Amino acid sequence: MTASPSPTTQSSSRNKYGLSPINSAPSQPRLKIISSQGQIQVHSSPYRGSFSVVLSEALRSAGLGSRVLIAQFLKGGVSQGPQNAIRLCGKLEWLRPSIYGCINKHQTNNSTQKEFIKNDQAVKEVWEICKKQLANNELDKLVLDEIGLAIEFGFITEKDLITTLENRHDSIDVILTGPSIPSKVFSIADQITQLRCSK
Repeated sequence: MTASPSPTTQSSSRNKYGLSPINSAPSQPRLKIISSQGQIQVHSSPYRGSFSVVLSEALRSAGLGSRVLIAQFLKGGVSQGPQNAIRLCGKLEWLRPSIYGCINKHQTNNSTQKEFIKNDQAVKEVWEICKKQLANNELDKLVLDEIGLAIEFGFITEKDLITTLENRHDSIDVILTGPSIPSKVFSIADQITQLRCSK
C-alpha cells in the first residue's frame, strides 16, 4: 500500500507565526485626474472704477498660490508699463500701459494722431502680454480691466478678444470688467454680474 499525499490544508499553509498569505487584491481602474475648468466672468457696469471686489478676489487667489495677472488697459501713471509691472503676494502681476494719467472718451476724441498712436501702442503692448501668457498657459486667473472701453476706443478689436478667449487653455479663469463689454462676450460668459445705478 502506498500512502497518498494529504491535501494541503489552510493550517499547513500558515507560517511559524500563524500567518497565512493574503490573496492579491483585485486590480482597480486607475484614477483619472481631471483638470479644473476655467470660467469666463463678466463684471459690467455703466460707470468706471466699480470693481474693487474683483481686485480683492485676485489678491486672495494669488495669496493662495494661483498665478494671477491684472491688466488695466486705460489707467497709466508715473513709471508704468510692462517693464515696471507691480508684483504682489508672490504670484500676482499688475500691468498698466506706459502712459501718464487715464485714457477717457473725451481725450480719445480730441487727441492728435501722434497722441492716439502712442496710447494705441501702450495699450497693445499690455494686450500682447496677456495673449502670450494665455496661449502659453502661464496663468490661473487673468483680469482684463476696462477692455470693453479699449475696444470702443479702437485700441483692441472685438474679434481679437473673442478669438483669444476661445483659444485659451481650459483651466484659466478670465474676468472682464468695466463698461462697454461686447455682447458676444456676454454670450460666451459662464458668469455675468451687472451693476446698475439706482435712481
